[in-house]
Amino acid sequence: MSLPSPAPGAQTAAEEAAQHRPDARTLRAFYQVLVNTALANVTSSYLWWALTFWVYLETRSVLATAIIGGSYMLLVAVLGVVFGALVDRMKKKAVMLLSSTVTLTAYLLAGALYLAFPESTLVDWGGPWFWVFAGVILIGGVVENLRNIALSTTVTLLVPADRRDKANGLVGAVHGIAFMVTSVFSGLSIGLLGMGWTAAIAIAATAIALVHLIFVPIPERGIAHVEGAPTGLNLRGVIPAVMVVPGLLALILFATFNNLVGGVFMALMDPYGLTLFSVEIWGIVLGVTSFGFIIGGGLVARFGLGKNPVRTLLLVNVGIALLGMTFAIREVWWLYGLGILVFMALMPIAEASEQTIVQRVVPFEKQGRVFGFAASVESAAAPISAFLIGPIAEFGLIPFMESASGKQAFGWLLGEGEARGMALAFVGASLLLLLVVLLAFVSKPYRELSAAYAAAPPSLHTDDETDAEPEAASEPMDAIGGAGEDLRSSVR
Repeated sequence: MSLPSPAPGAQTAAEEAAQHRPDARTLRAFYQVLVNTALANVTSSYLWWALTFWVYLETRSVLATAIIGGSYMLLVAVLGVVFGALVDRMKKKAVMLLSSTVTLTAYLLAGALYLAFPESTLVDWGGPWFWVFAGVILIGGVVENLRNIALSTTVTLLVPADRRDKANGLVGAVHGIAFMVTSVFSGLSIGLLGMGWTAAIAIAATAIALVHLIFVPIPERGIAHVEGAPTGLNLRGVIPAVMVVPGLLALILFATFNNLVGGVFMALMDPYGLTLFSVEIWGIVLGVTSFGFIIGGGLVARFGLGKNPVRTLLLVNVGIALLGMTFAIREVWWLYGLGILVFMALMPIAEASEQTIVQRVVPFEKQGRVFGFAASVESAAAPISAFLIGPIAEFGLIPFMESASGKQAFGWLLGEGEARGMALAFVGASLLLLLVVLLAFVSKPYRELSAAYAAAPPSLHTDDETDAEPEAASEPMDAIGGAGEDLRSSVR
């Protein structure tokens, strides 16, 4: 008995899959997405850095900057899983358009607030309008993480499996370029133009990035989803997607602890830098040292991450811990600047390692939620330490290191200067990180995750596991079920 012939013009599942497998055409699309994301990150980082500089210069309060930085990480933590579910539920371009639109709306509202109130009112951090103004800018920056989670999944969608680690290195390099540009111009903008013109520039740049995104192609067959999963913004599959990979939860918990330590640096690095430099020079210092991002990302793009990115990730964190114990050990501007340069060179290597691991061991249709879950859990730690280290430094460590007993106890290690209390916080946090990394090297989850990565096929996005909606579907935002950030972040 003969099998029925396919209808004229019909395609088999294998033929359709072959058309959508990552190749040179989709790789070119990825590069365009990467450039547009760089534009978007420049705008959000520009205003966020400017806000931090402006707040510290106007208030001279470490506590105020710690609260703002901690609030940012807290919102990322709260919204990460939701963002991840949206990335899985929507087409990737739709996610990016949504992110840019919300950011532009937030910045327009911030500009309206600046015009509506005198600057003396907005800069009074004891009053409500300071926090409303900062909060609106904060929301615009946090929503940018939605785009970054989507970018992590487009690496899987558009880049061939054997080039994903190098593509993740390019992502780190592009973030470094954005960081370099924004850190320089944020400092110069606040120092020379003030907060009002800075907000206006951010609004215009965000609008340009949004218009450009409309014309950026992201080839997508449809919305991949786990077969048989219900539609809707379903978050229930997140934990099973993480637990099914041995050692993956331990990786996320390790990164969470990393961010717990990173919150100390997030809260104190700008105040420490502004004790050594003027705001204009500090912005330039950050711009120059951000070449480290380009160096680190370029190294990954050229050489990859080796056979075991899990091992690479832990080795990088050993380097970060040793660096944190030394770069502020004396109040010397070049030592601090050199330390930041090396720190920024290590960050894209760690970032690319973590992303490459997830992209290999987690199926594509679940990656958005896994990235989002990781962003939520990891980011939840930084606000804790940032909120704690602000008052601890301002009311405890800084006065202690200015006292005779503090100088006698730690002067041999940290020298003298007005920022020795912050230096003591850096050393203590880094020593704790080093101990945890060394323990991780001998742990069972490290061996399990290394084995899972080695055993996983290069691509887990198979037609047997997924179904997809046609490009012309009437409901392009139909949901995906099952499990599924930017492990970014913020500070790692």
